[in-house]
Amino acid sequence: MKLVIKNIGQILSGKIEDPIFEGDCLIAIDGKITEWGKEKDLDTEGADTLVDAHGVTLAPGLIDSHIHPVVGDYTPRQQQLHWIDSTLHGGVTTLISAGEVHMPGRPKDVVGLKAMAIAAQRWYENFRPSGVKVHAGAPVIEHGMEEHDFKEMADAGVKLLGEVGLGTVKDGKTARQMVEWARKYGIQSTIHTGGPSIPGSGLIDADMVLETGTDVVGHINGGHSALPDDQIICLCESCKAALEIVHNGNERAALLTLNTARELDKLDQVILGTDGPAGSGVQPLGIMRMVAMLSSLGNVPAEIAFCFANGNTARQRELDVGLIEQGKSADFVLMDQAQHAPGKNLLESVQLGNLPGVGMTIIDGVVRSERSRNTPPAQRLPEIIA
Repeated sequence: MKLVIKNIGQILSGKIEDPIFEGDCLIAIDGKITEWGKEKDLDTEGADTLVDAHGVTLAPGLIDSHIHPVVGDYTPRQQQLHWIDSTLHGGVTTLISAGEVHMPGRPKDVVGLKAMAIAAQRWYENFRPSGVKVHAGAPVIEHGMEEHDFKEMADAGVKLLGEVGLGTVKDGKTARQMVEWARKYGIQSTIHTGGPSIPGSGLIDADMVLETGTDVVGHINGGHSALPDDQIICLCESCKAALEIVHNGNERAALLTLNTARELDKLDQVILGTDGPAGSGVQPLGIMRMVAMLSSLGNVPAEIAFCFANGNTARQRELDVGLIEQGKSADFVLMDQAQHAPGKNLLESVQLGNLPGVGMTIIDGVVRSERSRNTPPAQRLPEIIA
């Protein structure tokens, strides 16, 4: 199946070292990117799906690095249906679980937590709400787990750990041992950072984060309560892990993290999440709002801020999405400057703090949504021609 998108106004690459690509046309075959550039130089014949972008911007689909799903497109925490579909309308095409912690009666015994992790991985592998890719099945580590438990989960397809610190394991030595077992079997880890977020969680300070050595410093700006400034700066200085900034955290701490990472030449480690559904609710536009906030208040070019939301996360999370690159999944968001929003173009408008209007999302080369029901209306909209 061949997808051709023509008349693209601008291609954002997701690559922080080269964020804007030349070209007005992109082609994907069987859900994978094959080529892009000037339409006159490409083979656009025989398209099964032809999209006229009408001059809007194309970017890799956005990635939410930190969600707490439960089952299907439903969250009991907020009693809300179709939150994932709403998130798609915010330009997000991939979601990554930091633990299915809001499941009522979540099992905390070793047998039960393994069973739920495997089940969650399976049900989101078998069911993709509105086509969105949900990487789930992220068990929260508990006392009593041994190396063979991590091997068993990995053999069954589990690739993530839920936030370290949300379970009974709250000391760095025990957590580090379990994180190392997980890493041995290809399971990526995230740690809760900051004050307690739900009953049963606790303070995770910089010392424990550093001792545990996870792959991702989860919500470094707090979820919700952030660490003191000196500890955030210490983590930025000391960690080679991904520095995850979330919508549901402390905005001031988010800007401190951004500014510190920039001073340390570590912007490539910055990734974004929402940390929802949670007590703050569901944020369908949370990732887009983080891009606009960090760009405007953090004085970051918008094309770089978008990389925090796709390419950086894809690289840190080892995903086949989030980048305009041959062989990567053809997951895109097509967007334009919102109607009557200040700024000369989409990027300038975003850097002034405004949300763009999403006109279309595409996952695996298939159009999944058209004009967004959640973003402000865009000046121009892409159109399916054939």
